[in-house]
Amino acid sequence: MHLRRWAAALLAAFALVAAGATPAQAAPRILYYDAGQAQEFVSVVNQGANIWNARVANVQLRPVPSGRTPNIRVLADNGWPRTQTTSLGNGRWWMGREAVNDGYYPPRIAAHEFGHILGLPDRRTGLCSDLMSGSSAPVSCTNANPSAAEIAAVEANFRSALVKAPQTYVWQIAG
Repeated sequence: MHLRRWAAALLAAFALVAAGATPAQAAPRILYYDAGQAQEFVSVVNQGANIWNARVANVQLRPVPSGRTPNIRVLADNGWPRTQTTSLGNGRWWMGREAVNDGYYPPRIAAHEFGHILGLPDRRTGLCSDLMSGSSAPVSCTNANPSAAEIAAVEANFRSALVKAPQTYVWQIAG
């Protein structure tokens, strides 16, 4: 009796593989962000979240619903943009007016800072095509989209319950 059940299960699994079926994809991890203190940058923060949401499947950034504690708090101040993570997917970041006033593209800043929350470090490559190159790319850079490698890294970060130590990232002028 057990042998028949085992054989039937094995045959069913083989049939799925032969038919090209894949296992159901896990639901994405939802991270809630609060842009209530982002002042004039709320729409830019939402744009940065939407950039990531359109490109990754394992994690999604959503505005925090009423009554829920956010994973991410976004603030605005007169300094440089910066992020403090408490763990993967959790922390706070600042939309610093200094970078905006210097001419850096606000949606790129927002997507970059969300990138830190999603586990990406600064990569000072100087390339506009690398979102995480940050301020090492020219001020004229308006690319707010992550590269294929950055997308793959975020997908890998949220494929499992990866734990990352707290970090602080500060947007700096390339020197």
